[in-house]
Amino acid sequence: MAKLHRYTGISADYIEKSDLRINAGQFEKTLKADSDTTTGRLDTRFSGPTFDPLSKEAEYDPQSAAISSAYVSAFNDYVRKELKFGENREYKPEIDVWKTWNFLHQPPGVPIPLPQAVNVMVDLATAMKYNPDLRVQVNAGYFDLATPFFEGVYEMQHLPIPAKLQKNIEFRFYESGHMVYAHEASLKALHDNVAAFIRSGDNAKTAMSP
Repeated sequence: MAKLHRYTGISADYIEKSDLRINAGQFEKTLKADSDTTTGRLDTRFSGPTFDPLSKEAEYDPQSAAISSAYVSAFNDYVRKELKFGENREYKPEIDVWKTWNFLHQPPGVPIPLPQAVNVMVDLATAMKYNPDLRVQVNAGYFDLATPFFEGVYEMQHLPIPAKLQKNIEFRFYESGHMVYAHEASLKALHDNVAAFIRSGDNAKTAMSP
């Protein structure tokens, strides 16, 4: 328990009471020592007041509460003033489309879509084996709890591909959360890394040309 406490920041007592099973909402609600502070999900650098100190899980995302209004305002200003679109229309920043979303996925080699959690790792592995020159760049923020950065590393390192194809995968990490671009220095680094990745592919094609 003491080691898990060092790894996660969650108290050993809470980890034991949870039977070692702590979901993201519980983590966000419990990470701070005081029960009055909730940690961000999309970016754990953000925190805010807990709505209900007696609640089991976080009831909102402090990161979204802090910066979402800026995106909504910028979008509304751009589409209405620059694009001249949206007069007398309401922009809804969030719609619960997941309630009617079709999550069926048909992995390679399977005759029908499967009613299971969507996982496209097998699709990526198949694509990399079909085209051994396919390269992949993984970009992730250290403070992302929605899609934790090390989970991506783990998934990539356990792809069902020949070991020699692992060299085609590269990783770039940033001092940011889920939206890497929300941190100005990380935004620049992300731009430069992706641009360099694309250019390196173009250079490889040029070198192979007769």
